[in-house]
Amino acid sequence: MEERSLHIVIVGHVDHGKSTLVGRLFYDTGSLPPEKLEEIKRTSEALGKELEFAYIMDNLEEEREKGITIDIAHTFFKTEKRRYVIIDAPGHKEFLKNMISGTSQAEAALMLVDVSRGVQEQTLRHCHILSLLGIKQVAVIANKMDLVDYSEQTFTKVKDEIIKVLEGLGITPAFVIPISASKGENVASRTEKLSWYDGPTVLSALDSFNSLVIEEKGLRFPVQDVYEIEGTKVAVGRIEAGVLRKGQDIFILPQNRKSKIVEIKKFMEDGLTEAATGDCVGLVVEEDGGLSRGDILEDCAASTVTDTIQANIFWLIDSEYRLGIPVKFKCATQEVNGKIEKIHRRFDPASVEIVEKDSTIIKPAEIAEVQIKLEKPVAVDKFSEIPELGRFVLEHAGHPVAGGIII
Repeated sequence: MEERSLHIVIVGHVDHGKSTLVGRLFYDTGSLPPEKLEEIKRTSEALGKELEFAYIMDNLEEEREKGITIDIAHTFFKTEKRRYVIIDAPGHKEFLKNMISGTSQAEAALMLVDVSRGVQEQTLRHCHILSLLGIKQVAVIANKMDLVDYSEQTFTKVKDEIIKVLEGLGITPAFVIPISASKGENVASRTEKLSWYDGPTVLSALDSFNSLVIEEKGLRFPVQDVYEIEGTKVAVGRIEAGVLRKGQDIFILPQNRKSKIVEIKKFMEDGLTEAATGDCVGLVVEEDGGLSRGDILEDCAASTVTDTIQANIFWLIDSEYRLGIPVKFKCATQEVNGKIEKIHRRFDPASVEIVEKDSTIIKPAEIAEVQIKLEKPVAVDKFSEIPELGRFVLEHAGHPVAGGIII
């Protein structure tokens, strides 16, 4: 069993079966506690329905009554290969902002399409958002095959349509898998009713995806703070990537100064010679290195040091942004003042078409591709490479106004 979980987002048009698929994955992998199964049975009976796997995800009473998924829900299941975190994203327009927040954590995606309805408006929107977020590992799940009598012809028509949309956005789906989530067909096990299909099940497809192995990448240690302990300056923080070793030569970014790790400190642990990704530690560096909050320690200075950020941002507040309004850029422990100096394009995530190119404003709930100019350089990475140094928040007047990823 691999230690690290793989984060998957499930997207698709409302009522195409996202929550049902996740519930089925839970059930088929034996990841559903007996008490949870009993709760689902009681809830289904109270609402006059058969056993409804979607209730595993739809935990809120309002969701159960309306039959929709309102908020981002995180669930966990495991196969023989590894543990999974499934991010179930809402399909309704008014919940799209929540969906974007959830997707920004994902390393791969399942795009669900109801074969009896085909590619619909929200399917297209979600394809665009997956493209904007740079998610390349995608499997298309053609659901509800039982409603079209397991027709290969119907499946092929939907398959060709969704592949054309995704490839037009730079995404080549790894698989297109025909299933019936409600009946559990081709989710964890095959069915004779789909004997014409010779590809993987949903679980097999998930197990074929690659995890982003952050610990094997170069060192990234954002300095959270610096304390003086018994006359020695100790920099504290969390290792976001790579491994940190005593005696290791390091670069201090964004200044690009060199130093060396003299000592690694951890609560209740003495004599540490190394620490790994995810560890929260204190460091003593040669001649204290002049460290301060916001410094990024690396082993090979691989991050990009720049005062100009190219990014996709999601505008989160109810008032619009106009070019030139000051913002604070916050990435890991770095905080630098700046402004958005170019809005290359913006679009309403509730539509497929670009709203405007070379714009001067960003309206509430819009997505925009922008260029941000900072007052001084920062050390950043592409979101797809080192997530913690590839995502950021923009603040104005002390309040978050946008979230973004570096492209």
